[in-house]
Amino acid sequence: MSIDPRDLTDDQWREKLSPEQYQVLRQAGTERAFTGKYDKNYDPGEYRCAGCGQLLFESDAKYNSGCGWPAFTAPAEGSAVEEHRDLSHGMIRTEVVCSNCAGHLGHVFPDGPREAGGMRYCINSAALDFSPRDDAQE
Repeated sequence: MSIDPRDLTDDQWREKLSPEQYQVLRQAGTERAFTGKYDKNYDPGEYRCAGCGQLLFESDAKYNSGCGWPAFTAPAEGSAVEEHRDLSHGMIRTEVVCSNCAGHLGHVFPDGPREAGGMRYCINSAALDFSPRDDAQE
């Protein structure tokens, strides 16, 4: 029987995650713009939550927004993420969290490509694990 990730203690999260992942996922931190390992990654594959492994985004929804963080037009499934109003730092934004472990992923903004629904999911690389798609088997 596996443990529900929402039931992990703070110490368990610190053990499981790197310091940067912990700061982003568990403390709603933000990595510096243009420093994340997936900002310029456009290989085909899947982006999963670095905290619990849930599928969050597909590479087909990733685009170059120029914002300095990986940007996606939509989650892999509507239920993969939850959105919450965020009033921190004197701004009104919409926070995006993993629906499985409640890990902070980033924010969503209504300034994405219109032809793809108009949303920009601006996500921290530290919150993601990328699995390349093996196109050789297609």
